[in-house]
Amino acid sequence: MAAVSAPPNDDVSGTPGGMPGFGMPDGTSTSEQARWRDPKRYAWLLGLIVPLLPFISWGLVEVTGLGVFWFYGPFLVFGIFPMLDLLIGLDATNPPDSVIKWLEGDRYYRWCTYAFIPIQYAGLVFACWMWSSGKLSTVEDIGLALTVAMVSGIAINTAHELGHKRDSLERWLSRVALAQSGYGHFYIEHNRGHHVRVATPEDPASARLGESFYAFWPRTVSGSLRSAWGLERVRLRRMDRSMWTPQNDILTAWAMTIALFAALALVFGAVVLPYLILQAIVGFSLLEVVNYLEHYGLLRGKREDGRYERARPEHSWNNNNVASNVLLYHLQRHSDHHANPVRRYQALRHVDEAPQLPTGYAGMIVTAILPPVWRRIMDHRVLEHYEGDLTRANISPRALARYGGAEAAR
Repeated sequence: MAAVSAPPNDDVSGTPGGMPGFGMPDGTSTSEQARWRDPKRYAWLLGLIVPLLPFISWGLVEVTGLGVFWFYGPFLVFGIFPMLDLLIGLDATNPPDSVIKWLEGDRYYRWCTYAFIPIQYAGLVFACWMWSSGKLSTVEDIGLALTVAMVSGIAINTAHELGHKRDSLERWLSRVALAQSGYGHFYIEHNRGHHVRVATPEDPASARLGESFYAFWPRTVSGSLRSAWGLERVRLRRMDRSMWTPQNDILTAWAMTIALFAALALVFGAVVLPYLILQAIVGFSLLEVVNYLEHYGLLRGKREDGRYERARPEHSWNNNNVASNVLLYHLQRHSDHHANPVRRYQALRHVDEAPQLPTGYAGMIVTAILPPVWRRIMDHRVLEHYEGDLTRANISPRALARYGGAEAAR
C-alpha cells in the first residue's frame, strides 16, 4: 500500500523569504536562495479570482446591463482558462532541491490559501442576498448558483491543500472550506482512503479505462461516502467510541453544512435553499470530474505477496499548463503530491516519468463531460502508456469487450 510520508517540521522555515546574511536551519544558504526566485510567486494571488466570482459577475452585469454575466463563473473556468492554458503554455521547471524546505516555510504561500476562505464565504452571503432580493429572473438565479458552484468546487481543492497539513489551524480551515459543498467526508476519504488505494479497482476515486464520467459519478460519490464512513468507524472503534458521537468527523462536517445552510435560510429566507443545494451538487461534481481525470485507466501492479506496489509517478496523469496550475495550486503535479502528500503546493515538482495530459485540467474537464471526445483523446494514451497490454490497466469490463480483450490489444 502507498504510505503517507510524515509531515515536515513547520518550525524549520525561519523567516518568510529568508533573513539576509543568515543560513537557514535546513542547510540552505542565503546565496542559494538569492540565485533562485519563484517565477509564480505573485501569480498564486490570481487564485483569489475564483472566490471573487460572484462579485465579478455582479460587476459585469452592472457595467453591461447583460444578465448573461451571472453565468460568468462557468464561462471563466470552462472557457477562458482552457484558452489561457493554450496561450500561456507549459512550465515544467522545478525549484532546486536545496531550497525546498525554505520555500515550504515561506508563510506568504499559506496566506494565499487562507485568504481564499473569507472571500469564499463573503461571496456566498452576497449570492444569498441576491437570490432573496427578487431582482433576478429565475434563469439569472440559476446562473449565479452555477457561478457560486465554481467557487464551491474549487474551494474543495483549497481544502485539499490545507487538509493534508499537520497544523491544526489548516486542518480546521479545510473543514470550513468544505462546508459550502456539503462534502466534508472528503477530508477523511481522500487522506485515509484515496491515498492508500489510489490507482486500484478498490479506489472509488480512480476511474477505469472505458468508464464514462457519468458512470463514474455515482460510483465515486456513493463509494467515497461508504469508504469515509467505514474508515471513521474503524478509527472510533479503536477509541472505544460509537459512531454517534461528536468525535465522529463525518457527523461534525455534516453539522457544519446544516448549520451554515440553516443560518443563511434564517437570514435570507427559505428561497435560498434550492440554490444552495444546486451549487453544492455542482460544486462537488466539479471535484469528482477532476478525480475522474487524475488516474483514469492507471493501475498499480501487485507484488508476489498480493499487495499493491507503492504508488509511483506513472500512476497519476500530470500536466504543466501554467494557467490551470495557478488556478488549482499545482494540483496538476499530482504524482509528486502522491509521493509527498504533505508537501506544500509551491514546492510540488514536475516528474518526467509521469504520463502527461494533452492540456490542463480546465480543458480536460470539458472533454470529460463529452464521453466520445474523452475516449478519442484519452483511451489511446492509456493503451500507449501500457504498450497495448490491457491487463496492466485499470479497465472496466465493457472496455475490455470493446477492445476485444487483452490479446487483441497487444
